[in-house]
Amino acid sequence: MRAQYLVSMLLVLLVSLACFYTVEFIGYRVVALVLLMTVSFLAMLFEIWPVLIAAVLSSVIWNFFFIPPLFTFHIDHTEDVLMFLMYFFIAMVNAVLTSRIRREESRARDKEEKEKTIKLYNTLLNSLSHELRTPVSTILGAVDTLKESKDRLSTSARSDLLSEIDKASIRLNRQVENLLNMSRLESGMLKPKPDWCDLAELINGVIQKINPGISHTIRFNPAEDLPLFRTDAGLMEQIVYNLMQNAIQYTPDGSVISISVKHHLSSCVIVVADNGPGFPAEAIPKVFDKFYRLPSAKAGGSGLGLSIVKGFTEALKGTVLLENGTDGGACFTLVIPAETTYLNNLKNE
Repeated sequence: MRAQYLVSMLLVLLVSLACFYTVEFIGYRVVALVLLMTVSFLAMLFEIWPVLIAAVLSSVIWNFFFIPPLFTFHIDHTEDVLMFLMYFFIAMVNAVLTSRIRREESRARDKEEKEKTIKLYNTLLNSLSHELRTPVSTILGAVDTLKESKDRLSTSARSDLLSEIDKASIRLNRQVENLLNMSRLESGMLKPKPDWCDLAELINGVIQKINPGISHTIRFNPAEDLPLFRTDAGLMEQIVYNLMQNAIQYTPDGSVISISVKHHLSSCVIVVADNGPGFPAEAIPKVFDKFYRLPSAKAGGSGLGLSIVKGFTEALKGTVLLENGTDGGACFTLVIPAETTYLNNLKNE
C-alpha cells in the first residue's frame, strides 16, 4: 500500500513537471485535462486512498503552478474558480467511482470463481462416487464371497473372483493416481526431474503394464538409431500410459493402436494413433478439459486422463495436438523439447 502512495504522488509530480515546461504551448486548461487523465489512470490500478491523495495533490498543483496568478492559491477570475472546483469535484468522483467499479468487478470475478469451484467440486464428487465406489464394491463383494464360500467354490470360481479383484484394484489405483496427479498439477508443486531416458524401453514397459486383458492390438516399432532423451521419465510414462488408456477407452474391441517416437530437431516427437471412429469435430477443443468425457464413452474413467496429459506435457515445456486421421481414428502428437545423446556418448561422459 505504501508503494501505491509513492507511485501515485511521483507520477502526478512528473506529469506536472512536464506540463510546467509545455504550458505555454498547451495552455493551463489543457493541463487540467492531462492531470485528470493521470488520476483516472491511477484509479484503474490502485486502491481508493492513494488515488484520492493523487487527486488532491493534482488539484493543488494545478491551482498553485498553472492558474493565474501563478505561485499563489488566490484565483482572480470567477471562471477559473469554477473550473478549479469542477476539476476537484470530477477528480474525486472519478477516483471513487473507478474504485467502486474495480471492487464490483473483483466481486463478480470472485463469485464466478466460486461458482466454478462449486461446479468442479460437484463434478469431482459425482466422479468419485461412481469411479471409486464401483471397484471398491467389486473388491469387497469378491472378498466376502471368498471368505464365506471358500470351501464350496471351485478352483475356477476362485480364479475368476481373484481376477475380478485384480481388475478392480487396477482400476481403483488408476483413478486414485489420476486424482493425485491432477492435485499435483493444480497445486503448482509439479517440478520435472530430467534424466537420461530410453523412450523405447519406457514405452515397451507401458505396453507390458497395459497389455494384459485387453482385446486391442498395440504396435510399436522403435527406430534402431533412437537416441536417449533427457527428460522426466515418470511424467513421460504417465503421459504415454494415459494416451494408451484413452485409445482403449474410445475405440471398439479389436482396434489397432500404433505408437511411434522419433527425434526431430531438438525435440522428442511421440505419436499415438488408432483406427477407431475418431473424435467429433466439436469435441476436439474440449477433450483436454477436466472431467470431460464423450457421451459415447465406455463406462469407467473420470475424464481426467487427457487433462493430465496436457498438464504434464506443458510441465515439460511441450505441446500436445489432437486431430482425426485422414483414414479415420484419432492421432495424438506430442512434441517435447529434450536434450539427446547416444549410449556410446553417454558412457564417455
